[in-house]
Amino acid sequence: MSDQIKFIVDNLNKEPFRKNYNLITFDSLEPMQLLQILNDILAEIDPKQIVDIREEMPEQTAKRMLSLLGILKYKPPGNVTDMSTFRQGLVIGSKPVIYPVLHWLLQRTNELKKRAYLARFLIKLEVPSEFLQDETVADTNKQYEELMEAFKTLHKECEQLKTSGFSTAEIRRDISAMEEEKDQLIKRVERLKKRVETVQNHQRMLKIARQLRVEKEREEFLAQQKQEQKNQLFHAVQRLQRVQNQLKSMRHAAADAKPESLMKRLEEEIKFNSYMVTEKFPKELESKKKELHFLQKVVSEPAMGHSDLLELESKINEVNTQINQLIEKKMMRNEPIEGKLSLYRQQASIISRKKEAKADELQETKEKLASLEREVSVKTNQTREFDGTEVLKGDEFKRYVSKLRSKSTVFKKKHQIIAEFKAEFGLLQRTEELLKQRHENIQHQLQTIEEKKGISGYSYTQEELERVSALKSEVDEMKGRTLDDMSEMVKKLNSLVSEKKSALAPVIKELRQLRQKCQEVRGLREECLQEESRYHYTNCMIKNLEVQLRRATDEMKAYVSSDQQEKRKAIREQYTKNIAEQENLGKKLREKQKAVRESHGPNMKQAKMWRDFEQLMECKKQCFLKQQSQTSIGQVIQEGGEDRLIL
Repeated sequence: MSDQIKFIVDNLNKEPFRKNYNLITFDSLEPMQLLQILNDILAEIDPKQIVDIREEMPEQTAKRMLSLLGILKYKPPGNVTDMSTFRQGLVIGSKPVIYPVLHWLLQRTNELKKRAYLARFLIKLEVPSEFLQDETVADTNKQYEELMEAFKTLHKECEQLKTSGFSTAEIRRDISAMEEEKDQLIKRVERLKKRVETVQNHQRMLKIARQLRVEKEREEFLAQQKQEQKNQLFHAVQRLQRVQNQLKSMRHAAADAKPESLMKRLEEEIKFNSYMVTEKFPKELESKKKELHFLQKVVSEPAMGHSDLLELESKINEVNTQINQLIEKKMMRNEPIEGKLSLYRQQASIISRKKEAKADELQETKEKLASLEREVSVKTNQTREFDGTEVLKGDEFKRYVSKLRSKSTVFKKKHQIIAEFKAEFGLLQRTEELLKQRHENIQHQLQTIEEKKGISGYSYTQEELERVSALKSEVDEMKGRTLDDMSEMVKKLNSLVSEKKSALAPVIKELRQLRQKCQEVRGLREECLQEESRYHYTNCMIKNLEVQLRRATDEMKAYVSSDQQEKRKAIREQYTKNIAEQENLGKKLREKQKAVRESHGPNMKQAKMWRDFEQLMECKKQCFLKQQSQTSIGQVIQEGGEDRLIL
């Protein structure tokens, strides 16, 4: 604990806090001052937290700090049951609660600043599923998710650029190298221009060459665009077929639906919603208000000591004993009317608890279904944005897996060939090194021989002359071939330009038609996606209601049936039977307890008398055995006033 406080004080005395504390002054701070220090550190992490806590209610301060600590992913020491203690300690400024939070925040301030900054943009707002049925809300939510994903990518790129390690010196060196290369290219271009100026019609040839390069680039772009359009058209046709099949199935399902079943389903939903609004939610609100009132009362009272707790425990024990005595008196009276009423009360309470449990279960199931639907939509959007295709299902996925297997076998073979090439390359590289080393040795020997003969540098000069002569011959050949190549190139350019123009004309016409079809397909795809989401939502609701209806029908059949075997299977009958059995068993046990209490005193007295009797009889037995042992030793005879022992 002392190391923790020392770390906190050292960091608070540094920038940007500059508190000028020591261990004694920091440990003697008031709870309100500790909370202000905690708030100052949170404000350093998130500037929105700059607040004077003296001008803020304690509940608001605790709520604001807890929300920010939750965003920063702070976990209090201890298990989950200590969360209430943590909240209460945060409200009153308890040192055992505040010190670990300060230590944790000061250890990772820079990391938490980044997390708080990202939380402003990446904490997603959950929109209820019933609002997402509106097209405007759905489009806005989709745009919001796209902007969030764009922010993620931009932030990652920014972090990569920050950590890429490029320094200004390296950038300047690269710029100077690029400028030198630029100067060399300019000089080379000027030399080529001087050579070309001697040729007739060189301007026209250069213009044609420039047009050829532009047309080639345009040809590559159009070919790539055509391939993309074909792929998009193929995927769009596949999606259209799937959506048409789904639309047929939905129409078939809608044709089978009856208005009576729809009305019955709506009535059940209205009953459930009315129960939630009129019964369940008011009870929960009232219980929360009572709990809040109790907590406020507890917070407003002063801190309790050990003696106060002992006094409260003694009072609780006294009240519990009084309650038990009253219950026993009530059971002893054994009034039949009260017993029947208690039975009905128990049944009513059981039914109400079951009803509340089923309502909670239904609410949780609806929330889980909505979250799963949102997750499915997010995953489908992610896959669609990743490669522009839908998630493969059924036979398409099997075919995709078989293709992957065949490609993996080809990849393994190619990888093995590459490994063999790498091994051979290593051998050749080692052979090259050995040959270079041998060549260097031979050159060294040759230089020593030349120095001995007095002609040092002869071999090097001879090699330079041969190399220069070879370069001169190559340059002469290139000069001779330049004019012929230029004329042939011009002829080829003219022919290629005319061919490409004639070949691209029908492609451009076909591309216009494909663009129109693509726009139509895109509209149909969006419409089909909306219908698909509505269908899945309706189907899930139908299945959920069918399960609940089946359970209720089975229970009603078992309860209404005249067959006793079927009636015994009903949950209500089983619970009633169990309650009656337990009540009879409790009654017998209470009677047995009463008999035992009444006969306890006489039985204990009789047991004591029996133990005393056994002890007396054992004593008589020992005396008799002792007398028998003494007479068997010898015989005493009296003669003449004397006693003699004869053995």
